[in-house]
Amino acid sequence: MPGPTGAIDFNCDMGESFGSYEMKFDREIVRYVSSINVATGFHAGDPNWMRASVELAAQHNVAVGAHPSYPDLVGFGRRDMALSPSEVKNAVTYQIGALAAFTGERRLQHVKPHGAMYNKAVRDPAEAAAIIEAIREFDPGLIHVVLAGSAWERLAREAGVPVAREAYSDRAITPEGTLVPRSQPGAVIHEPDEVVARVLKIATEGRVVTVDGDEIPFAADTICLHGDNPGAVEIAAAVREALDGAGIAVKPMAQIVA
Repeated sequence: MPGPTGAIDFNCDMGESFGSYEMKFDREIVRYVSSINVATGFHAGDPNWMRASVELAAQHNVAVGAHPSYPDLVGFGRRDMALSPSEVKNAVTYQIGALAAFTGERRLQHVKPHGAMYNKAVRDPAEAAAIIEAIREFDPGLIHVVLAGSAWERLAREAGVPVAREAYSDRAITPEGTLVPRSQPGAVIHEPDEVVARVLKIATEGRVVTVDGDEIPFAADTICLHGDNPGAVEIAAAVREALDGAGIAVKPMAQIVA
């Protein structure tokens, strides 16, 4: 089933500019989403872009979450790193704190790890536990965004923290319910009609079509769109129009997750 309120959150990674380099789509995509995940400097972003992203979210009444990563600017945080659990915990704590300094009274809504850190948390209980502990110790009210149906979700629920189950609008899923690695063909979906169909199936049926063509249960509270993909603005607009047309309320995850 979709989220417990019958609504869904639509989130997007933002603030992934750095210095004089600007990701151009943030100002357009923010109009269609309900939550944003702001890069916190380790894979992209910097203090100026973090502040700009928080201000952009405030202008559009969109909720803000931290998007921590491995310290990998060159690889955009998509390369695996052999950090110890304590190093992972400290990296996540540091990055949450950096973004929280810019949010003021609005506060952070959630934390969603980025790239290789996210993928490793799906398959490595020690990594997941370190991330959970860092977020909980920083603020026990922060929502943990985790891949729906993963062992990471189970560990977070056992820890008693708020959890938002995440699905992806534009990423292929294996029969086991994990993300197809970006190194494999077809891992990222670019066709707007296909993305919209996937989103509607997740939001209305709680199911997803896997890379081999079968369907598996995939209940989610939030659906992610990657803002750095070609055609991201067009896709964001199409997804929002489809959700609105299907009577699915698009709300920040704090209004969906108990």
